Amino acid sequence: MKFIDEAEIRVEAGDGGNGIVTFRREKYIPMGGPDGGDGGDGGSIYLIATENVNTLVDFRYHSVHRAQRGQNGMGRNCTGHKGSDAYVKVPPGTLVYEADTGEKIGDLTQVGETLLVAKGGFHGLGNTRFKSSINRSPQQFSKGSLGEKRMLRFELMVIADVGLLGLPNAGKSSLIRSVSSAKPKVADYPFTTLNPNLGVVSVDDLRSFVIADIPGVIEGAAEGAGLGLQFLKHLSRTGLLLHIIDIEPYGSDESPVESAKKIIHELEKWGDDLYKKPRWLVLNKTDLVLDEELDAHCQAIVDELQWSEKVFQISAISKQGTRALMFAIMDFLDEQRQISDE
Repeated sequence: MKFIDEAEIRVEAGDGGNGIVTFRREKYIPMGGPDGGDGGDGGSIYLIATENVNTLVDFRYHSVHRAQRGQNGMGRNCTGHKGSDAYVKVPPGTLVYEADTGEKIGDLTQVGETLLVAKGGFHGLGNTRFKSSINRSPQQFSKGSLGEKRMLRFELMVIADVGLLGLPNAGKSSLIRSVSSAKPKVADYPFTTLNPNLGVVSVDDLRSFVIADIPGVIEGAAEGAGLGLQFLKHLSRTGLLLHIIDIEPYGSDESPVESAKKIIHELEKWGDDLYKKPRWLVLNKTDLVLDEELDAHCQAIVDELQWSEKVFQISAISKQGTRALMFAIMDFLDEQRQISDE
């Protein structure tokens, strides 16, 4: 299924039911008085984070959601039924904004979490409510108020522990294929990955983490170039970034260092939340370099980048070095979780 990470919907809460003007008419009770009941409240609309929903694609075909109107009041002081609330299922990780103003309304991160997005209208009052010592036969009633109606914009933030970062064709899709059951499309041309892919990496029977393959970032992505801008925001929730570099780029005039610096520059422009996030350097496609030249070749890249974080050498295709990388990631994530729990 194609990944849709943004959608707009219209939500319309139910109107409140109207009050009613009626009078008690029973045999032997000539002065029965008013008995008009109140209307029912209109139904509200809630968003609910649901486990078995993982995209926003359905909102492309079902973009209007309505709650039930409150029932009008009835005679004999009978109150109208409240309108049924509507629950709209969204994936965990959905950010909710007011479409017209851009105001953030909420953030649904946990399965089962709910968010009120449109309040139902208040019920109208029947004429019984207006009876007084000087108004024995009130003709007044009130109408129910209108339910809220608004346009909402959803953004789905990929919730992953680790994000893969790099230029197109750096080998991100190949890596996620080699370490998880995810099967993103892989080819020898740029922009192979058009949609994010999530993979679960199981390092042993009891420990696992989620890794996200993000579409390649190109120069100018922070200003809207290419596909990267749409998905840079997905990296903000990851605990660790892996900067994947093709150490032997085929058919490119740029050196691996020049390519890496472009990505680093885009992170700087995007903001400190990404630039200062823990980031490891992963030198990919080591199978394309002679064994006796590999260490020197990789060290030259590290030195020129003045890299101070961890560095790993892998071949995603042959899976060389990937197991050690996955265990190092798991240990890092375990340490971070322990720190956050203290």
